[in-house]
Amino acid sequence: MEMLGKVRRMHLRDKLSLHEISKRTGLSRNTLRKWLRKSEAEVVAPPRYQRDDSPHKLTPYHPSLPHR
Repeated sequence: MEMLGKVRRMHLRDKLSLHEISKRTGLSRNTLRKWLRKSEAEVVAPPRYQRDDSPHKLTPYHPSLPHR
């Protein structure tokens, strides 16, 4: 969330290009473009990775496996 604020500040207040912000932060220009397209309402929550809850190969055998 902190980095998101810095990026928005560099772009809006300091008028830096995406290329310059990318060089300074180490983030890709695609990520910067995506972050800057979001409105203020969408920026409230930090971006998070969400994994799908899919069954694993051993899921059917969990009841019979010993637990540590």
